[in-house]
Amino acid sequence: MTPETLARLHALSFTTPRPWSAPEFAGFLASPFAFLLVRDDGFLLGRVIADESELLTLAVPPDRRGQGLGRALVEAYLNTSRSRGATSAFLEVAEDNTPARRLYAAAGFAQTGSRRAYYRSPEGRYLDAVLMARPL
Repeated sequence: MTPETLARLHALSFTTPRPWSAPEFAGFLASPFAFLLVRDDGFLLGRVIADESELLTLAVPPDRRGQGLGRALVEAYLNTSRSRGATSAFLEVAEDNTPARRLYAAAGFAQTGSRRAYYRSPEGRYLDAVLMARPL
């Protein structure tokens, strides 16, 4: 997927946090630490630095949700992170993104903290970021 395709899919999948632009995706993809996983119409962008892996973003089109695509991408992320030498994984997710929080919990992530008023919704509401982590 090109940065432009990633940005279009991200915009279909997110309002909070705000969708990322093609130049933002291009910047991540240029990093030797980042990796992109693509399955069908979805993608996951992660990175491993030292022995830690960060799940940067996961995008599944709304019409493909609930079909196991997100679960498959998270499992591939965990395997890729291990193969790159990571011993732990972490992420952040908007507090109101219940489906994503359930997906991550089912994959073994547990809440480790929060960042107050980290995200701003298109309506101007501030939402906490929930921090989640798990050993690999």
